[in-house]
Amino acid sequence: MAFPLHPFKPYLLKSLRAYDRAQLSGDLIAGITVGIVALPLAMAFAIASGTVPEAGIFTAIIAGFLISALGGSRVQIGGPAGAFIVIVYGIIQQYGLANLLIATIMAGVLQFVMGLTRIGSLIRFIPVAIILGFTNGIAVLIMLSQVKDFLGMKIKSMPADFFGATSAIFENIDTVHGMTLTVSLVSLALIVAWPRLVATLGRDNRAAAVLARLPGSIIALVLATAATALFHLPLETIGSKFGGIPQGLPAFALPDFDWEKARHLVGPAITVALLGAIESLLCARVADGMIEDRHDPNQELMAQGIANFIAPFFAGIPATGTIARTTVNVRTGARSPLAGIIHALTLLAIVLVAAPLAKSVPLAVLSAILVFVAWNMGEWREFARLRRYNMTYRTTLLATFFLTVVFDLTVAVEVGLVLACLFFIYRISSLTRIEAVTNAAVPSGVRAWRLYGSLFFGAVGKIEALLDLDSETGLHAMVLDLHHVLNIDTTGLETLEVLRRALEKRGAQLILCDTGEQPRSIITRTGYLLELGADNLQPTLAAGLARAAALAPAPSSDARSSP
Repeated sequence: MAFPLHPFKPYLLKSLRAYDRAQLSGDLIAGITVGIVALPLAMAFAIASGTVPEAGIFTAIIAGFLISALGGSRVQIGGPAGAFIVIVYGIIQQYGLANLLIATIMAGVLQFVMGLTRIGSLIRFIPVAIILGFTNGIAVLIMLSQVKDFLGMKIKSMPADFFGATSAIFENIDTVHGMTLTVSLVSLALIVAWPRLVATLGRDNRAAAVLARLPGSIIALVLATAATALFHLPLETIGSKFGGIPQGLPAFALPDFDWEKARHLVGPAITVALLGAIESLLCARVADGMIEDRHDPNQELMAQGIANFIAPFFAGIPATGTIARTTVNVRTGARSPLAGIIHALTLLAIVLVAAPLAKSVPLAVLSAILVFVAWNMGEWREFARLRRYNMTYRTTLLATFFLTVVFDLTVAVEVGLVLACLFFIYRISSLTRIEAVTNAAVPSGVRAWRLYGSLFFGAVGKIEALLDLDSETGLHAMVLDLHHVLNIDTTGLETLEVLRRALEKRGAQLILCDTGEQPRSIITRTGYLLELGADNLQPTLAAGLARAAALAPAPSSDARSSP
């Protein structure tokens, strides 16, 4: 049987069938607004990831355009994301920037294959405890990575690991720069308080209506940059650290490729692909709830794969769906994927026209923006609510969180999934039980049992208890009622075969009755019915007991002649 591949159908084609001027107006306003919002975030994410600020902008332009044009969501905005900061920084530290580009290309191929083979639908089944655990862990690591620029500390290079980073911070705490700290705190306060400040102007005020559309991050960026340029504040800026931002997109360039190095990038590429897929599909689900729509997860993964495959050839870094920018897109009136395309073109226009102004952007304000993003990214209330949930949920969430912070995201997700699987197996096996059938219909020399739940590898121990036949005397048949058994796997079937053989050695037979569709299917397909005997698979418990009675040995001549 051929495995069905997912058709390539971008949502944009569907949305353009009934497109009108009203939709264009909403998309135009939303796209321009999101483009402005994305500018400081793209630069901040790139710098925090250990690369140059324009890499983030190029990613937002190229990958953002492709994800909107080819994706499966009506309003999702793609680009560099905070969730990638820790991963990208670690890859650059260990393998270098060129190998990050190769790992991103490899991740793009994986994501496209995931979408093409419909794996996107399965990612939704990752337990929420794991998602919350690694999301909060990443938020902590992002804030930790920003301590250096937020305080203006003179640390040559921040270590990628948690203990190394905290150690470097404490060792250099005496190098805190007063002016940098002041700008960081004022910027962060302005970002947090901006919505309330606008609200004090009143709802009917036209100026308030305009200002309400601008996020606090843009206001803080503009004011901090203007103050730095006008008053020549002694702050580290994009110009002093990176030399500014080039006007225009970079030329197409092939990353240095080496099969020997690429062999070591499989793990990082899988991490980028999975994290990007999870983040993007979570974002798309949030967007669906805001606009009462349904996205196509497999199409979204294929679009993201194409974006991550192409962007590195233009010095781009990994991209995914972004919740903050998608939320702004929806709230400012986006109607179709065209808003995301306009957002990318807006960023391109800013780069072409205003790139020289970026030289005066202080790193302190970008650090403040990232601290604010990281704080909003974390679901901190979940820690206070943990006491409401069972031990398995708490263990999975906390283990994923601490492993993300202390070790890395790959280990955290792997351990989290293993824990979730083990707890799931335990819960399902606890639902599997066996009850003896004790009524007058059970003939002498027959034992009858009623099974409940799932007969799989995690629950076969309960069936193995039936193998203790030493205490059974005069037993000639055992009847198992499988009416309440949902499924049987190969391990469960093997346990039934072991039970059948043990009974056969004692001159008794195993009879199964009232099987559901799945148990009957595996019993037939595997050839187990031939071993069991067709007469020993009965449609009802009553028929099974009748079959067992018919197997009773005839009384001996001595028994018949006794008075």
